[in-house]
Amino acid sequence: MRKRKAMRTVSRRTWLLTAVAVLAALVGYRVLTRFPPDTIPEGAYLRIAVALEHGEPEKAFPYLEEESQIACFTIRDYSRLAATAIAADYPEPVKAKELASYQRLAEAGEPPKVWSRFAEDSGWLRRLRRDLSGVSGVEIVGERATIITARGTRYSFRRRPNGLWGLTMFTAQLAAEARRLARDWDQVNKAASDYRAAAKER
Repeated sequence: MRKRKAMRTVSRRTWLLTAVAVLAALVGYRVLTRFPPDTIPEGAYLRIAVALEHGEPEKAFPYLEEESQIACFTIRDYSRLAATAIAADYPEPVKAKELASYQRLAEAGEPPKVWSRFAEDSGWLRRLRRDLSGVSGVEIVGERATIITARGTRYSFRRRPNGLWGLTMFTAQLAAEARRLARDWDQVNKAASDYRAAAKER
């Protein structure tokens, strides 16, 4: 009798777990399929909105303009180079002061995380979360598109080579930051070389 009860309990538990798994799969499927594809501007915009709503801004990275993405790679590389050179060759207390300028981005990780950290530090995430709302209209002219939200905000997108649409609003600032870090690296590298030479002469 006890054995039968135990078997019935196991059967009920198995059925319940299966039902929960099927329900989760159906919910996940509905969430995914109600979105327009990310090969159209509103699909890209809605994925950015969901990424921010879920507190995962790095997931918006695929929907940034190509030039923005390239800038994030450049920012990552030059931040790491500068931070490594300063940590290795700069003397204290200069090291601590100079390292602070690069370390946060250098330690961010891969470009999606660099974008997320830079966007947070610049106040972009707060601005986006405040402004994002439903899509009320889309204007497409060639490789350019404008999303018009229910609040009347306009977001510009450009078609990327892979067919996805990328948000353009941060491109200028990201590209400027990438250029600044490239210039900084020349100065940091020269200073690091000078500090190394001075250390050898002691």
